[in-house]
Amino acid sequence: MVFDSRLLSGIGVLSAVVEAGSFVRAGEALGLTQSAVSRAVGRLEQRVGIRIFNRTARSISLTEEGRRFYEAVAPHLAGMEDAAIDAAGSSARVRGKLRVNVDGAFGHHVLTPRMQPFLDRYPELSVEVFVRDRMGDLVAEGFDVGIHFGPPEPSSLICRLLLETPVLTCASPDYLKTHGTPKHPKDLEDGHHCILMRDPSTGKHYGWDFLGADETVSVTVQGRLMVTDTGALLGACLGGLGIAQPLAIYSRDLLREGRLVQLLPEWARETFPLYVYHHSPNMMSAKVRAFLDYVAEIVSR
Repeated sequence: MVFDSRLLSGIGVLSAVVEAGSFVRAGEALGLTQSAVSRAVGRLEQRVGIRIFNRTARSISLTEEGRRFYEAVAPHLAGMEDAAIDAAGSSARVRGKLRVNVDGAFGHHVLTPRMQPFLDRYPELSVEVFVRDRMGDLVAEGFDVGIHFGPPEPSSLICRLLLETPVLTCASPDYLKTHGTPKHPKDLEDGHHCILMRDPSTGKHYGWDFLGADETVSVTVQGRLMVTDTGALLGACLGGLGIAQPLAIYSRDLLREGRLVQLLPEWARETFPLYVYHHSPNMMSAKVRAFLDYVAEIVSR
């Protein structure tokens, strides 16, 4: 079969459109006009025999056939980039642009504050971090990696458990000076202020259940403040507004610094799994592999 270089060129334009989210921005990235990008996509659609994009006056999106096609070819583009670097004898294998879709609180409190060493390590790499509460379609939106809490979402990508982090019960030293330290979960019902975290699926606050050696205790807590964001939860707790239940991965530095105090450590709470999503390992680019290694490094500290 004779190799058609126009097919590869069209796939390159397709990748740029998916990453940029529009023909105009893809053209700017490639140095092409919007009409040239549109013609390239049209030729590619004619060549492969499918409609790749749904087009409206204001937006574009991958069709189901287009999503499957892009999902199949995207890893090979990254592999060709690595092969070109190898052929050039370059030592800077990790380079280019990495697009990451991360859980909101994880992005704010864990990932971005620790990105500088990673960027220093790979000076030819740029990273785009999209902080989102929902993962969405990573392939259709051109992401290299997704990092999100909760049960694995349906995806054609590889899904790997990164960690399981427990819920901790915490308060500030100032709060404990004023209100005392609870010794049993039921003490939380007697005169203590609790900062509630809203469950987006129900609109109500998360329950407070504790697992002891011989019993499970459900506590009906009282609180005048309900928040929807981990940053607000930690800020209120640090400000002495009450007792809170943040995830350990977000509160560990504050506990180590003495700004928060863990309460009822002998009473276990539920754990939350954090998953990372990426392409098949045999199709993984050097930049993705380096990023996954770094994320595993920072969450294990």
